Amino acid sequence: MTLIKNILAVIAGIIIGSLVNMGLIMISSTIIPPPNGADVTTMEGLKASMHLFGPKHFIFPFLAHALGTFVGAFLAALIATNHKMKFALGIGVFFLIGGITNIFMLPSPLWYTLVDLIGAYLPMAYFAAKLATHKK
Repeated sequence: MTLIKNILAVIAGIIIGSLVNMGLIMISSTIIPPPNGADVTTMEGLKASMHLFGPKHFIFPFLAHALGTFVGAFLAALIATNHKMKFALGIGVFFLIGGITNIFMLPSPLWYTLVDLIGAYLPMAYFAAKLATHKK
């Protein structure tokens, strides 16, 4: 039963974390509209118009990465029967790999790349595990 719960923890963490990430990305343009002339409907259009984006346009991508990782890691730590921190950090590594892959597919400003890779994944997974395993 332990193995099944731990596998479920990983699957649930990845799926729910990804849904949070994608949900925030999908609503981001309604809260902070893309710059005039930017085509955000395709990856090619996004690459071509990346130079038009200002710092405010990177708020929601960062929040999506950080909160998606946090929720996924928190859920994994809650569900896992043992090694909760390791499972949460594993979810963080999974999303970090996705973030690194995203940088190669969609180049972003160096400042954002550093903030995103350093602050959105492993620290959020660590904080999620601490919160999920906190004894009252």
